[in-house]
Amino acid sequence: MKVMAIGTIIQAPTPEQRQQIMPKEVPATLTLYLDGKIEQFWLRENAVGVIFLMNVESLEQAKAAVDALPLTVAGLMTFELMPVGPLAPLGILIQGQ
Repeated sequence: MKVMAIGTIIQAPTPEQRQQIMPKEVPATLTLYLDGKIEQFWLRENAVGVIFLMNVESLEQAKAAVDALPLTVAGLMTFELMPVGPLAPLGILIQGQ
């Protein structure tokens, strides 16, 4: 299943938190990418945060993955999870084939 995980920084990390957390956040995110759980990722332009397109077995698996990220564990980031799928109404356009 595909899930859009929209992450928002809810509290900017202090310089000390940044030094402690970011060296762990980047490898944790890359591990999810290399494991195939994150297919694509983007930086948000309208807010401070990220968007992940995730490929997971369930919404619970997506939640567990983003909840384990160091910024989330520290209470600095939250994620909105949105299941997504193919644009099914497009099938109407090809029914005549």
